[in-house]
Amino acid sequence: MTLTVALVQTTLAWEDPVANREHLDGLLGQIAPGTDLIVLPEMFTSGFTMEPRNIPPEEAEKSLDWMARWARKTDAAIAGSLVWPEGELFYNRFFLVEPDGTCHSYDKRHTFTLAGEDKVYTRGNRQVIVPFRGFQCCLQICYDLRFPVWSRNIQDYDVLIYVANWPVARISAWDTLLKARAIENMAYVVGVNRVGTDPKLEYSGHSAVYDPLGASLAYLEGESGILHAELSKAHLEDTRRQLRFLEDRDRFTPGW
Repeated sequence: MTLTVALVQTTLAWEDPVANREHLDGLLGQIAPGTDLIVLPEMFTSGFTMEPRNIPPEEAEKSLDWMARWARKTDAAIAGSLVWPEGELFYNRFFLVEPDGTCHSYDKRHTFTLAGEDKVYTRGNRQVIVPFRGFQCCLQICYDLRFPVWSRNIQDYDVLIYVANWPVARISAWDTLLKARAIENMAYVVGVNRVGTDPKLEYSGHSAVYDPLGASLAYLEGESGILHAELSKAHLEDTRRQLRFLEDRDRFTPGW
């Protein structure tokens, strides 16, 4: 059993959902048939804005409908995060939409205080693990990567998926932590970051896929592009059976 993943590393137009969807239409049209999961960056219709009211509220539903259309068209799940309004609140919400329209969502747990995200977006309080085509996928967003307790593999997931707007100034941490999360959790890790600039920061990509032992399966830095990787359930299970590290994990209940 395998899961074929496409990672879309791209520039993002600032606070312009229409332009971003049109740009991504061209990129998603290039993805080969047979792909199971397509992963887009964090806040892929707006960039990492701390002014969510600049995004017309109806654009959230339009973007989710757009994801559903592409999921049907490609017969692949589409994943990525959006600015999501709920009443007077805003969330940085990760959606994974399956080809049949089933929609899963995860609200970013660790809002990025350095940028004031904690003052603008309401943080989530639950983990979300999505079963899809034989793989258990754990959804995470950007800053969550720095907090290993939150991603600790106590629920036997197979794949950690991170979507991000991770700046070039701290990109070495992104590279190191993605690999560490794979090794410590004996899981595949898929990390999708953007490239380009926004009004404050520069981004250099470094989207990547690592296997349960930290071996690199795909990697791209500095430019727009689409990465592909094939995740093998047999390799994951064989690795865990031969190296039973997860059996020795600490038995604690995190305080979330």
